[in-house]
Amino acid sequence: MICMPLGIYISVPFCRTKCSYCNFASDVFSRVVFERYVDRICSDIENAPRVAAEMGGKMERAVDSIYLGGGTPTVLEAGQLERIFGAVRREFEVNSEAEITVECAPGTLTSAMFESLLRCGVNRVSLGVQSFVDQEAAAVGRLHKRATVLDDVARLRAAGITNINIDLIAGLPHQTAESWEFSLAETIASAVPHVSVYMLEVDEDSRLGREVIAGGTRYHAHFVPEEEAVADFYTTACDRLQEASIAQYEISNFARDGFESKHNLKYWTRQPYFGFGVDAHSMLASVTPENNAVRFAPADSLEQYMKGAALQRTPVSRTAALEESFFLGLRLNRGISVNDLSSTFGEQAMQDARAAITEFVRDGLMEQRGDSVCLTARGRLLSNEVFERFILADEIAF
Repeated sequence: MICMPLGIYISVPFCRTKCSYCNFASDVFSRVVFERYVDRICSDIENAPRVAAEMGGKMERAVDSIYLGGGTPTVLEAGQLERIFGAVRREFEVNSEAEITVECAPGTLTSAMFESLLRCGVNRVSLGVQSFVDQEAAAVGRLHKRATVLDDVARLRAAGITNINIDLIAGLPHQTAESWEFSLAETIASAVPHVSVYMLEVDEDSRLGREVIAGGTRYHAHFVPEEEAVADFYTTACDRLQEASIAQYEISNFARDGFESKHNLKYWTRQPYFGFGVDAHSMLASVTPENNAVRFAPADSLEQYMKGAALQRTPVSRTAALEESFFLGLRLNRGISVNDLSSTFGEQAMQDARAAITEFVRDGLMEQRGDSVCLTARGRLLSNEVFERFILADEIAF
């Protein structure tokens, strides 16, 4: 793994309200907790070189992307946000052209927060819209309305922040083909340069997911569309956004030319990143030749994180690194270069992978473009089935 500038991810697990579909390590907490959490984040940033050495990773001080996610980072006080950015800039060398993203819930951008974002050098904002239909947003616990989103977009542009992402979720309760078309049309009309489209995850890690699995009616679970309808919504999004010159470049992400997320591309291309805060994962190049990289992460609960629970460390072998290169790189529409992987990992290591590629090409889930392979449109819908062929569960832990 070649050393290159770091991406920095900072987790802020606080929200105004917990959305019913959310399966992230975030929740509603008293503001009394915020200051102690920011103290801990700043301390972790200061101790980053020591932690990297203890984990067996090579840490570059050069940084070309910063991402504050959550939760809702903009529920912090403006001064708390500035303390975090100040700690980053003291410990790391932030490139003057770095992409600096903050996730925001519509309606949390106060005048003080706007001024703070600009002082911190934020040049990209991701809005958790999920739906432009007020009934759908309210059904899952979102506190904003369509008009709130449009006002935030206008205010961001007026402040000089034009690199804006809108998140949408396909499969929310009460969503129909017509209402989904409306959300897509509103997104396109807003002229934002980046859109993320996620299909609703139905699992045990969210209240809505558990209710859907149980066949219950709480959280409007009985109004969640069928899987086939959600897949159709996703396909419609791909078509509508492409028609509007917002091209798909990753399974869930679409951008106008030049506005692809530099930070998220680090994850999919296995570039190094350092995470700070609850459940914030890191990956650094390994200092030992027997491993390609090392991953580590703190506790995924606020209580355990604040108690200083030990980091979970996972060495990444060359075999695991090859598997990651497939299941991460294949998320990108451009796919992966087979020749590059052969040069890095050796032809012997690629033998099983080549057999799987041949099978997926035959089944219409992958296509070959010169020395590169990528998922087809159908392959992206069935991506988990494809990725499983390139993963050995006992080799990789996240």
